[in-house]
Amino acid sequence: MIAYLMVELEPVMPTLRRFANCKIAIYADDHNPPHFHIEGRGFRAIVEIESLIVRAGDIRTAAEAMTWASLNQPLLRFEWLRLNRRR
Repeated sequence: MIAYLMVELEPVMPTLRRFANCKIAIYADDHNPPHFHIEGRGFRAIVEIESLIVRAGDIRTAAEAMTWASLNQPLLRFEWLRLNRRR
């Protein structure tokens, strides 16, 4: 008799950049509009790539990440499209 273990896989979420207190990542097969995640100890945020508007969460301690994102929007767009081709 063979038993199969059902394992729920978490979505792929490559980390694009790490900072002292947080990281920027993009989920594969995520919902629109194109966005990235900022995650740090005790906080999370979702930020739209095109406008850099914070759609959810708090970024008060993520100024370095937001500065990096503003300077790297083409990379964020490219990674979103690469990971979300079906959207």
